[in-house]
Amino acid sequence: MEQTAFDDPAYRAAAVDLLGVLAYGELTAFERMAEDAKLASNLNDKAELAALATTEFGHFQRLRDRLVELGVDPMDAMQPFVTPLDAFHDHTAPSDWLEGLVKAYVGDGLANDFYREIASFVDAETRALVLDVFGDSGQAEFVVDRVRAAIEEDPKVGGRLALWGRRLVGEALSQAQRIAADRDSLTALLAGSVDRPGLDLAAIGRMFTRLTEAHTARMTALGLQA
Repeated sequence: MEQTAFDDPAYRAAAVDLLGVLAYGELTAFERMAEDAKLASNLNDKAELAALATTEFGHFQRLRDRLVELGVDPMDAMQPFVTPLDAFHDHTAPSDWLEGLVKAYVGDGLANDFYREIASFVDAETRALVLDVFGDSGQAEFVVDRVRAAIEEDPKVGGRLALWGRRLVGEALSQAQRIAADRDSLTALLAGSVDRPGLDLAAIGRMFTRLTEAHTARMTALGLQA
């Protein structure tokens, strides 16, 4: 741990909030994927999604352990994010197997990209953990294969899933705005301070361009229009 960084109360609060939202995000991802596995039409797909759910829980455990290392109760760190994240999942509950796959790939992918961007502004140990946790968890090939096969079988599915992908992005942005409004520490982390450079308006613009391009690439990989 970089002691000098955590000596700053404002930075410590921001880092704890970041780890808290990430930990709860991974815990709910595990819960959601395990539930979505019930929608699978065959045992192989059920097992594939269950394996992804297990990966998400492993990520949660690593983030939880990091909070414990910092002397923070993980449950306390996660609590502020229960309401907004639960609201997001309530508003984006998939109606079928394919919507669940798109949500796992597109919705989670956008969030993960954003968290990797934020990782640029935290201490080296926390940054390494975030980048490792939010690297490719191996879901891409499985999801792309299943979604493309479904579209090939019934092209009308593509239009429905494209609309679903756009809805996921809109809901994710609303969720992010709500969290930023409620948690000044996270906003301050991006804005920076005297001894920690942050993002100016141009840099924020470039960040959202990268996020948009990555989202478009994911939708294209699925055979969907962004």
